[in-house]
Amino acid sequence: MSKAVSKSRPRVLTAALLARIPWLVHGFSTRSGGFSRPYGGRALNLGFTKHDSRTAVESNRAAFLRSLGAVDGKRTWPLVTLRQIHSDIIHCVTVPPRSPLSGDGLITRSPGLLLAVLTADCLPVILVDTKQRAVGVFHAGWKGTVRRIMEKGVGEMRRWFGTRPQDLKAAIGPGIHGCCYEVGPEVRDEFESQFAYAASLFRETKESDAVREKYPLLFLTARAPGHSELPKKIFLDLVEANRRQLIEAGVSQNKITASPLCTSCRTDLLFSHRAEKGMTGRMMGAVGVR
Repeated sequence: MSKAVSKSRPRVLTAALLARIPWLVHGFSTRSGGFSRPYGGRALNLGFTKHDSRTAVESNRAAFLRSLGAVDGKRTWPLVTLRQIHSDIIHCVTVPPRSPLSGDGLITRSPGLLLAVLTADCLPVILVDTKQRAVGVFHAGWKGTVRRIMEKGVGEMRRWFGTRPQDLKAAIGPGIHGCCYEVGPEVRDEFESQFAYAASLFRETKESDAVREKYPLLFLTARAPGHSELPKKIFLDLVEANRRQLIEAGVSQNKITASPLCTSCRTDLLFSHRAEKGMTGRMMGAVGVR
């Protein structure tokens, strides 16, 4: 069987805050430089989706690991992923698990393992303890965020490795931003039940209606002040929600960095489940110890 060949290497994003740590391997994948056809061009789909072939995804994963430098000679490191369930469940791993793990966070200080989460709008978040040489990666959608997955991630690293929050560096990878992440009022209610600062995480806009604006008399009602109200749109700043959680857990503000890239805005570079209406691939946020 002929070996798949990609004309370009995977494009991998790294955090400047973490790039100078000599024993660290980390990166956030994009959609560029892979072997997958269903998502346009040669896409780097890293998830076993129903639209893509297993062979293409395995080739993409191997290319991604090589681009990260997660290799010993010609052998790529074992890749540890999760069956993600939008939870606050975090696993400490020392060797590749024999059976699939369910949850949304992974931590380790064992060298030669690559921990990864899959995303296509939710946030991938990497934590690095520079003193204990310990790392973690977390999948933070709104459900995991409201369950305080990042606060718990800091706590689990303290429990397993003796991590002090002041020794942590955090990198929030590409995900859907507050410009595009529209949610329902029930999501805001959940956040308000958990966080005193929840109001600062949301913004509201009124739906625009060009016809109403041009012909307001058509929409006169008996309701004061005389016009029916347009429904409001609610947007959640998921990046800020996780940044605040890290600060609450004791991580220094100047040791937290976040990608400016919004998955929904940048489907030329990134996969977005929302913007592409579910017909999309998956990216990885990955971290390991040399």
